[in-house]
Amino acid sequence: MLKKITVVSDRKNWINDFIPKWLYSLKKYAEEIVWTHDVKDLTSGDIAFFLGCEQIVPPALLALNSHNLVVHASDLPKGKGWSPLTWKILQGDNEIPVVLFEAADKVDNGPIYLREKLVFQGTELIGEMRMELGRKSIALCNQFLEQYPGVLAQAEPQQGESSYYPRRTPEDSRLDPDRSIREQFQLMRVADNARYPCYFELNGCTFEVKVEKRR
Repeated sequence: MLKKITVVSDRKNWINDFIPKWLYSLKKYAEEIVWTHDVKDLTSGDIAFFLGCEQIVPPALLALNSHNLVVHASDLPKGKGWSPLTWKILQGDNEIPVVLFEAADKVDNGPIYLREKLVFQGTELIGEMRMELGRKSIALCNQFLEQYPGVLAQAEPQQGESSYYPRRTPEDSRLDPDRSIREQFQLMRVADNARYPCYFELNGCTFEVKVEKRR
């Protein structure tokens, strides 16, 4: 059994809905389980999982744990950076690679241990997609723990040319009132109705558009 597992997530990230129940299950893998929202609170341990964490972790903090693991929804080294799930959907992709990799000094640059894939039908909204990504993220972390330390031998260095997704801003949720719903549906799928809803401007006014699926 490991001595300590740490989970790091940003304080307002959607992944936090999945973590409390998972923390309880981690007790079978380690004597001590720690959950923090600030990388500055990291202390020495065996494994640190960074889920929904957009903070840059300096080498000195990475050195505190034997392994620092990140789940990312792209086929690294393609799609490094911010909100990869959202950008993939906007590109028209409904098959989303998900990888678990070792954090390195450079962002999204470490070796990959495990690979999975999400497959969507093309009608899911952001809440549904996050639900599936959350489940897959936890499953990959559990798979790593179940196969540890043998899983370390599966490490694959990232190969190929890197590409990067930029950070999304509220401006990215702007709709064009002269284009059809069908043309802009991918953007409407990924909009967060609470934090960055879709909107359009017409005749000097700004209107918000919130899309929900009828049950």
